[in-house]
Amino acid sequence: MAAWLGILLGRLRRFTCWKLLMNDIFADLKWRGLVYQTTADDHLQKWLNEKPRTVYAGFDPTAESLHVGSLLPLMQLRRFQKAGHRPIALVGGATGMIGDPSGKSAERNLLSVDQLEQNVAGIKAQVAKLVDFDETPAGAQLVNNFDWMNKFTYLEFLRDVGKHFPVNVMMAKDSIRNRLEREDSGISYTEFSYMLLQAYDFVHLNQAYDCELQIGGSDQWGNITAGTELGRRMHQKQLFGMTCPLLTKADGTKMGKTESGAIWLSAERTSPYAFYQYWFNVADEDAGKCLRFLTELSHEEIETLDKSRAEEPHQRASQKSLAEHLTQLIHGDEGLSTARRATEIFFGGTIEDMNDAQLGQIFADVPSSELARDRLTGDGLSLLDAFVEAGLAKSKGEARRAISQGGAYVNNVRAEGVDQALTERDLASETVMVLRSGKKKYALLRFQS
Repeated sequence: MAAWLGILLGRLRRFTCWKLLMNDIFADLKWRGLVYQTTADDHLQKWLNEKPRTVYAGFDPTAESLHVGSLLPLMQLRRFQKAGHRPIALVGGATGMIGDPSGKSAERNLLSVDQLEQNVAGIKAQVAKLVDFDETPAGAQLVNNFDWMNKFTYLEFLRDVGKHFPVNVMMAKDSIRNRLEREDSGISYTEFSYMLLQAYDFVHLNQAYDCELQIGGSDQWGNITAGTELGRRMHQKQLFGMTCPLLTKADGTKMGKTESGAIWLSAERTSPYAFYQYWFNVADEDAGKCLRFLTELSHEEIETLDKSRAEEPHQRASQKSLAEHLTQLIHGDEGLSTARRATEIFFGGTIEDMNDAQLGQIFADVPSSELARDRLTGDGLSLLDAFVEAGLAKSKGEARRAISQGGAYVNNVRAEGVDQALTERDLASETVMVLRSGKKKYALLRFQS
């Protein structure tokens, strides 16, 4: 009897905790500005509070890594799981072979099966950092739509799925209409069919996993509503959809783009330092939105940072908090520690125990020159010559003045004097020497045999 009562009380406690979490999820998303469109706004909030639900978001495997734009749906899945719901991350192994026309002005290059498999494997590892794949009722699932789409023949898909899609409804979707209206590029039948595939994904997940809610960016609204409509037509099921705003800057341009390319979630493509610096350098007008969209800070913490940003913008408290939270989330404690250390080095901290790769990441945008290794042997390389060859001084006279005035540094250590000679002992890593003039003007010398 006592054992049975203990089990009952345990279940009651879990249910009570779940109810407390559930009541917050939709309101929290609203407060953060993450609810852009829904298929049934008032009903959806009540529906989410009734019991744990299953929700999915799809990810396009166009590369081995996701980028910053994918953080929004990933964080959405994470929020739903923490509120007791079950998240499904769908990797589009099948739809990736076609390409989503939403938000695209031209046909995309089709990927090979081998490349898609490689990309899917990379994305799986990244998703696992943000949601828990355990055996609990809220344990996440990661699925690949190639697993069910490859079982269809063309005729079967037309008969079982295509007949439920009115062409006039498809033509009315923004993602299709915008492409049709462009004179320089239309849309192929291949991309036109993408909407059918994604819509069927929703229906399949509903049948296989009891998934009733699809989330995504606002550019996915047409595809999401196509799925809710297909569920109604095929199985008389009510499915729900919800979108969040796209991650854009105040000027309307996409966030996560730099002069050197996209900001990726993979450390191999974007180092933890570069990732950290991107968020640390977010403009004040974008910082509040990023804190709401991408972090798990409480409402009170975010509002405190809002106040700090207004009263003490020079402290950059919002940007520092944003950079630290996201770097730790994506790259872990070690990645955050590396990013902090790299930041300290770039702003004058001691350089020690570094390798070429690490220095290359920290000083990726710093000018570098390559010299012969033997110039460090014998009497060594004159510091005057080093500054001129690194481009930090136009002449030896200019270099002499900088050194004499105490504004010259080797590996962030103030130079000894104009007569200093550099040898292999002055290398900061295997082949790199870091020179600095003033507070922030850096250059690298790379010595090759």
